Amino acid sequence: MEWLKHMNDALDYMEDNLVSEISIEKAARLACCSQYHFQRMFSYIIGVPLSEYLRRRRLTKAALDLQNGDKVIDAALRYGYDSPTAFNRAFQALHGISPSAAQKPDTVLKAFPRVSFQITVKGVEEMDYRIAKKDAFRIVGVRTHNPADAEESFKCIPVFWQEVHQSGVIPKIAGLINAEPMGVLGVSTCAGENEENHYYVAASTDKPLPEGMFEFTVPECTWAIFPGSGTPSSIHDLQKRIVSEWLPTSGYEWANAPDVEVYLDENPTNMKYEVWLPIVKKA
Repeated sequence: MEWLKHMNDALDYMEDNLVSEISIEKAARLACCSQYHFQRMFSYIIGVPLSEYLRRRRLTKAALDLQNGDKVIDAALRYGYDSPTAFNRAFQALHGISPSAAQKPDTVLKAFPRVSFQITVKGVEEMDYRIAKKDAFRIVGVRTHNPADAEESFKCIPVFWQEVHQSGVIPKIAGLINAEPMGVLGVSTCAGENEENHYYVAASTDKPLPEGMFEFTVPECTWAIFPGSGTPSSIHDLQKRIVSEWLPTSGYEWANAPDVEVYLDENPTNMKYEVWLPIVKKA
């Protein structure tokens, strides 16, 4: 399948450049998606952030080089470490021994093999979804800077939600809702490398903009809409299944448009929500 070829082309590029600087933007282009979406897909499918995967691969290769007689300083510089001290710290954290100990025969080391993308049968658990084309809609709410680096975004957004809840602004946002999607929204505007990216907690509304809030227009788009329920962490599991199980075989790809989460109620133990994935038919 083309999706698999594109993703494995990106992996080939990164594997061929472990001893030099890797451009995540170039890897994303090979995968035919944005840098932000590439990092999200990689993390969801592989189970570790892209930066951690690259760190493990480099330190795996470094261990092999040390076993083959390389000096510690040479291995450190080859795999991007500015000093033997930093290399020693990272190497020991992964392998449990120092680089100098790894040079000795019969030393036990850890190997993290190169991954590849494949379609596998994971089970028969169903996924409910619907495809809907929606006109553009205006949202109003509070926002924070959303890093273009998806790994940083994963860390920042939960913190922002905590701050929003603690500020008591959620009821005010909920009171603005008068248009679809009918819920409190989490909207990520990470849709391009050169755009200003924000994450909004907001409402779809035509009411006047309250002081201290911001507005944004979500463009007309086709959406794959997935319902879900559970604790707040369960939405992450649903997003992972969408990207790793549904998207690769759907005939669609991630469109260059915001991602939307729709929170239909505020029950903290059994939330009801929808994940809106912007999609476009594969060429």
